[in-house]
Amino acid sequence: MDLARAADFIARAVRTVALTGAGISVPSGIPDYRSANTGVWENYDPMAVANIEAFRRDPAPFYTAYAALGRALLVARPNPAHVALARLEQMGVLTAVITQNIDSLHQAAGSRTVYELHGNLRGGACLACRKRVAFRPLLERLVADEELPVCADCGAVIKPDVVLFGENLPRQTLMKAAASAQFADVCLCVGTSLVVYPAAAVPLETLNGGGAVIIVNREPTPLDREAAAVLRGDVAEVLPALADAVAERWDGSLQDAGSFDTY
Repeated sequence: MDLARAADFIARAVRTVALTGAGISVPSGIPDYRSANTGVWENYDPMAVANIEAFRRDPAPFYTAYAALGRALLVARPNPAHVALARLEQMGVLTAVITQNIDSLHQAAGSRTVYELHGNLRGGACLACRKRVAFRPLLERLVADEELPVCADCGAVIKPDVVLFGENLPRQTLMKAAASAQFADVCLCVGTSLVVYPAAAVPLETLNGGGAVIIVNREPTPLDREAAAVLRGDVAEVLPALADAVAERWDGSLQDAGSFDTY
C-alpha cells in the first residue's frame, strides 16, 4: 500500500521537505489557477493581467482578477493538510515547506520554515516611491469597494509581494529551497501539477541527490513514474492519514536536521 510505503520512507529519512502547490489550499476554499471550469485563469488571460509589464501599464485588470481571489483569501483558514505538515515539522520529521502559494496558510497552521517561491500577500510596495506597506488592509478595501491599492504618500499604485510573470523568483528563497531539496532524503509533493518551473525542478533536486519523491495529488504528474509512492485523493484526508502513519513509525532517534535559513 502506497500510504504505508510513503510513511516508511519519511520515518526513515533524516531530511524531508515538502513542496506544495495550489491543490493544498483548495479544501480551504481557495481556487487553483488551472483547473477546468474553476481555475482562476479560466476567466482571465494570465499574461494579460498577471504580467509585470502589463501591471505597470495598467494594474486595474490585475486587481479585477484578484478581487475575486481576494474574497476567498480573506476568509480562508488552514485545512487538515496544512495542519498535518505543521505537525510533521513539530515532530522533527519535516525540515521545510517549499510553497508555490501566496496565501500564508502554512504559517497560519504553525509551520515555521516556509520558503515562498511566488511571494505572498502580507506586504506590498509602491512602484514609484518604494514605500513598504501591509497589504491585507488594501486587499480588504479592494474586495469591499473595488478600491485600487495606492500609496498614501505619492498616490502611485501599490504592488503586492507576489511574483508576476516576467519577474524573477526571490533569489535567496529559491537558493534555500533548492539547497533544502538537494540534501533531502524525501521530497513530499502535495497538490502540485509539477509542470510550472522553476518550482517543478524542486523534486528533481532531491532525485538527483539520491533521495526519493512522494506525490500526493488528485491528478497524474510528470514525475509519477519516478516517485517512490503516489497517493491519490483529497489532500485534507490523505496528509493527516500519512502524518498518523509516520507518527506510528517515528521514534525520534534522528536528530532534527534544521532548516537552511542560516546557509
